[in-house]
Amino acid sequence: MPTIGVAVVQAGAVLFDSDSSIAKAEGLIAEAAGGGAKLVVFPEAFIGGYPKGEDFGARVGSRTPEGRKLFRRYYEGALDVPGPGTERLGEAARAHGVWLVIGAIERGGGTLYCTALFFAPDGSLAGKHRKLMPTGMERLIWGFGDGSTMPVIETGFGRIGAVICWENYMPLLRTAMYAKGIQLYCAPTVDDRETWPVTMRHIALEGRCFVLSACQTNEAIRGGSVIVGPLGKVLAGPCYASECILTADLDTGEIAEGKFDLDVVGHYGRPDVFRLEVDEGTGYH
Repeated sequence: MPTIGVAVVQAGAVLFDSDSSIAKAEGLIAEAAGGGAKLVVFPEAFIGGYPKGEDFGARVGSRTPEGRKLFRRYYEGALDVPGPGTERLGEAARAHGVWLVIGAIERGGGTLYCTALFFAPDGSLAGKHRKLMPTGMERLIWGFGDGSTMPVIETGFGRIGAVICWENYMPLLRTAMYAKGIQLYCAPTVDDRETWPVTMRHIALEGRCFVLSACQTNEAIRGGSVIVGPLGKVLAGPCYASECILTADLDTGEIAEGKFDLDVVGHYGRPDVFRLEVDEGTGYH
């Protein structure tokens, strides 16, 4: 099995300004690739931003004109997928020969989605995952994803997928990703609590996969990005309070070593007792 260089980018988005966030991403992709990374993972909502602390003027039973204007600003700063913004991101992946996983606010009709985008080294948009379950007030500004955007993609050095922020606390979603054979489990987030790296270690140990978690950092979000091996060992991070690029060389053969005594969708799964059904219907696009 190959050894692969990976990078997790911890940086802050330019809120409501996709063009500036893409320009920042282009520079960070170049820096990560220059360090030998073949897979580069960015945080949740890096393109479009995560408006932490905003209430969009909403109360039960009422909305304010100011809140509507703020949502309009958020909407106008989001990405069409595909569109000019994804073309720029794809070109950055192609120029540096990397697989790119990056969080973006996706504009789909009149609805916004918190989405993870996957770009191949040839610049193509290889897939996307829309966050299935926005958390708390996120449900006001983001729509719900569905089973049609839950890809696990073969890269040639391992199978990648993405589970966004508190989706990682959905046991059945994790199990669905394990069943798809995920090996490089990307977890873009804005969760900066001290419990987050612990969660990432649990998932790596449970799924016997590498976990790459990228968190934003700015005046409202302190980071906590981390890379974890399939036996729960922290390989890089967590990094707090500053922008950084975490790197590691992953020996993907360690996944088989881990599954020797625990494969939760194989010899440790007990399909005679437990079954998981996943609706991967076409949904709205």
